[in-house]
Amino acid sequence: MSRTKARAVLLQELENAMRKASAQGTMFAKAVADRAGISSSDMDCMDFLNMEGRMTAGRLAELTGLTTGAITGVVDRLEKAGFVRRERDESDRRKVFIAPVPERMMEIGRFYALMQRAMQKQAERYTDSELKLLLRYAAECNQSILEATTALKTVMEAEPKEKGSRAAKPRAAK
Repeated sequence: MSRTKARAVLLQELENAMRKASAQGTMFAKAVADRAGISSSDMDCMDFLNMEGRMTAGRLAELTGLTTGAITGVVDRLEKAGFVRRERDESDRRKVFIAPVPERMMEIGRFYALMQRAMQKQAERYTDSELKLLLRYAAECNQSILEATTALKTVMEAEPKEKGSRAAKPRAAK
């Protein structure tokens, strides 16, 4: 097998492994979201809040690639469920932060402890240098996926939508 072919096979295997891990993570989060009584996408937004802490709706929109309008709906639902609260900035009352409610986060965080233990056990097999490489790769993948999501939205917004349909039907070949 040529070096070019071997690299193509390796890259495809890596993509497949990452897609499987992503899909499995999605299914895990869905199970927790179902238990918490919120949607999977709301759970994903809550995860960003849990990792980064208090932030503006604009920052949450940046992290997720969602519109600020969509984020408003997410925050409304999470606030109603008791997972977040809106806090006004003391120095600029027009600015509002979205803050996770620690007690509610701990309620669902206990489910993630199972995954965390499994991931820590897996990480023990790697050197610090290998973990740094994996961290860099994961961070760069996250940025690439966010950029691809933004580009996808631009393409989708430019395409005409058919009346009564959420997705445009394929066009017939001429």
